[in-house]
Amino acid sequence: MTDFQSQAIKLAAQQQPLQWLQSFRAAAANDWLAQAWPTRKTEHWKYTPLQSLQKTLLTAFGNRSGFSAELDAELRRQLIPLDALRLVFINGVFDADNSILADVAVRFSQANSEQQALIEKHLGKIVEGERHLFATLNNAWLEEGVLLHVPCNQRLEKPVYIVNITSGAACASNQRLLIVLDENAQAEVVEHYFTCGAAQTGFVNSLTEIYLADGANLQHYRLNMEAEQAQHVGAVHVDLQRNARLRGFALALGASVMRIDYQLNHRGPGAELDLQGVYLPRNQQVVDYHTNICHWVPHCTSNEVFRGIISDSAQAIFNGRIYIHQDAQKTLAELSNKNLLTSNKAEVNTKPELEIYADDVKCAHGATISQLNENARYYLRSRGLSRAEADVMLSFGFINELLEQIAQPVVHDYLQPRLAHLFGRDLNLTAEVADLAELSDD
Repeated sequence: MTDFQSQAIKLAAQQQPLQWLQSFRAAAANDWLAQAWPTRKTEHWKYTPLQSLQKTLLTAFGNRSGFSAELDAELRRQLIPLDALRLVFINGVFDADNSILADVAVRFSQANSEQQALIEKHLGKIVEGERHLFATLNNAWLEEGVLLHVPCNQRLEKPVYIVNITSGAACASNQRLLIVLDENAQAEVVEHYFTCGAAQTGFVNSLTEIYLADGANLQHYRLNMEAEQAQHVGAVHVDLQRNARLRGFALALGASVMRIDYQLNHRGPGAELDLQGVYLPRNQQVVDYHTNICHWVPHCTSNEVFRGIISDSAQAIFNGRIYIHQDAQKTLAELSNKNLLTSNKAEVNTKPELEIYADDVKCAHGATISQLNENARYYLRSRGLSRAEADVMLSFGFINELLEQIAQPVVHDYLQPRLAHLFGRDLNLTAEVADLAELSDD
């Protein structure tokens, strides 16, 4: 047991947990203390630098105090202008002033007896804690969360927008979201993580659990846009039942340590998954995506595409695993990971995995690591662009193909100019980017 593990449990004593979740928290705390801390010899954490996190002194949970009017205005500038139901959390604390509530989404502390029973039925049931150490910590720290429940055959007319802000305090923050879609229900959910004010130096632990019943359909976005000094460990755990469909998009701009796990289980025949992601670490940032797609039953499909641009002295890790159980005949599964290094000091470790125990399947996986295409760069420079301008256009074109596939137009229109600005460009050249992206892949 490390100092970080013992400090984390001491923090839990500062909370006032809900009575009906106390046994759940206590069991998780025991599991957290019993598990070994990851090292370079731990396969799933081999390339993730946890030294800075291990040295982090966790002394308090976050709160909203000190969140000034100036920061409040900055918050409103950073919000996605969605016509949506909105729940805002500042340093893990619910902020009623900036939230737009509806009965479909309820905080754990406000749940009635029926909702409590639904939470207890699904909470922590999708994955085993032995593989997901920080999910166990999230359980041990569970004081508040959000339940999004859509009943059978209902479709939410508006997206649900979950906003998690850190305001620069050197503190711990625990965030939990439980999504339950009953049979043939439909919903769209946007999770947005960002920083206001001074640089975030604390630690964020976030966990989203999604249960999609037969025929349910979910569009899910997870946008990690925090400050460079942030430390964030998060996960998305999903169970898809018969003919359920999940379409997901993930974005990570980088942090001092950022680790996001996706655990996706096909539990019913006909389940479909389409997951796309973009990661853009720069300076000294680290981004680590680990995805594990498990096909347990036949006649399911999954398509996963992640692209990363690693700049300066940044580091990226991508580990994508597809597991095909022996009963999962007629599976169709594809995985693609492409990486672009724009600096000689940038680093990426990518590991696509296929583990197949069925014989009637169609599966493919691949990964590439490259630098900017010299022919495409020459083409742009011959038309009057500087080397820097050409590099920026080609870099943006590398990810623009995925950005153009974002189904929610407001999210697309929010992200595109911000990412273009990240590359140092106006949008006056983005009309040409799609064509240039094809050149950069040649």
